[in-house]
Amino acid sequence: FSCEWAQAYFRFGEPYSDLAYALEAEKGGTRPILMAVQAHIIKYLLFIRNTEHTHLERLCRTSRREQGEALAAALADTLWAAGGGGRAVICLLTPALQLTPSGDYKPDNFTERIQLFEFSKKAAAQEFIFDHIKCFKCEGSHGVILFLYSLLFSRTLER
Repeated sequence: FSCEWAQAYFRFGEPYSDLAYALEAEKGGTRPILMAVQAHIIKYLLFIRNTEHTHLERLCRTSRREQGEALAAALADTLWAAGGGGRAVICLLTPALQLTPSGDYKPDNFTERIQLFEFSKKAAAQEFIFDHIKCFKCEGSHGVILFLYSLLFSRTLER
């Protein structure tokens, strides 16, 4: 992955601002993934989240916690769809190596530290993501790459 991909994570606008609902996207390769997730975030904030605010206020009056909830719901929805509605796989980084490099594999100190968590219920996957939301939305977390790996494993390499 390029330096741009390695630095990419899910970053929202300032809470309770006009862009509190919006993911910040740099130019380049990660933008399509961020925009696909953005659509699910807006869907969650407008139609699923319970609030007394009007539609426009629903988007702008979003707290930091609600940003995390919306992101968790968006990621879980996307992974669940990728898994065919029967499973979701979530990838997180661990400090210890999960894979011992061998053969022609060139270690990158990232891929070999990924641990997989498989879920057969969408609500459980969403709760797990919310409990580990910092792994996707904090600087240095490699959040977009983790989500991309999660998509691949949820969909399965065969499919």
